Amino acid sequence: MWVEILCGLVAYKLIRAVFFSDDGLDQLAGLDSSHSDLCFAVAARLERLYGGRCFVGLRIPDPDAGARQHVDVVLVTKREVMVVAINNVSGFVEVDKDGNWFTEKKRKQEVIRNPVLEVSRIAANLQSYLEQRGATLPNGIVNGRVVLPNPNCRPSYTINLQPEVISYDQWKDLKADTKGGLSTWIKGAFHGNKSDIQDSLLQNLYSILSTSPMWDRLELRGDKNVLGEFMEFKGKHEDMPLLKKVKRSKVSRFVIQKSTLFGGFGRSRVQILYSPRDYRAEGTSSSEWKEISVKQYTEIHFQPLHSKKVRKFKLSSVASVTLSAYLQRE
Repeated sequence: MWVEILCGLVAYKLIRAVFFSDDGLDQLAGLDSSHSDLCFAVAARLERLYGGRCFVGLRIPDPDAGARQHVDVVLVTKREVMVVAINNVSGFVEVDKDGNWFTEKKRKQEVIRNPVLEVSRIAANLQSYLEQRGATLPNGIVNGRVVLPNPNCRPSYTINLQPEVISYDQWKDLKADTKGGLSTWIKGAFHGNKSDIQDSLLQNLYSILSTSPMWDRLELRGDKNVLGEFMEFKGKHEDMPLLKKVKRSKVSRFVIQKSTLFGGFGRSRVQILYSPRDYRAEGTSSSEWKEISVKQYTEIHFQPLHSKKVRKFKLSSVASVTLSAYLQRE
């Protein structure tokens, strides 16, 4: 009887490990995906309201720093190019004489470098970058906005008066104008240029930004997104020749399927669907997907944005990875 119970427990643990894993939740300890999640959520909403296209996680040259600077979201519509900086600050927010913001948390003051000045600087750098790549831009077409999406944010009256700042109340009430696709809830918030951008320039902007350096996107199960850099796969020696097919220069995106059993216990494998990169066209069709099968113990090594540490993720915790063809190391 005890032998049967023991065998049953062993079988239960094996089945649970294969089919009902914790999806690597322990690997997510200390991993903050909130800012990346907000970037994609804000981008998706702006596209729904205004059309056009959003580009998340661009890395444009910063002449002052001699390096590349991260850009949360760039919205391109027929009327404007809008740099959107997302600040998830909470609590009462005040502004000092230098324009810096500050808030107190647990009796400790947190200073935020003048967000309005910073987003204006990023917008100027983006305009310079676009012009260097051949875009002829009308005056005033590139602007910057600071979005405060946290419902617990209480900005001061002085901050609310700044036209570049979009408070939470303004953000949640954002509505598109059916006539021109522009906002009517706050004058000039996402208004930009008075006349439409010519189609040729619009397509040129899409092309430039699509081929600009940007961060990779790691999508985790549980609707979490992490911007950063995909480093490599780590797996069994016999799987590495297959995994070497999935590299940045050859693949634009790969999707992790749930593990399945092949021929009994101990032979669980995971399917990876990957889309070959086509530099001539954007997007992929389902007919272009290819597939490899590897052992479930394979890991993805990924370095999140603003982190010096490379994180290891089991395949079971990952939904997909989108690889930037133009990610450039410093």
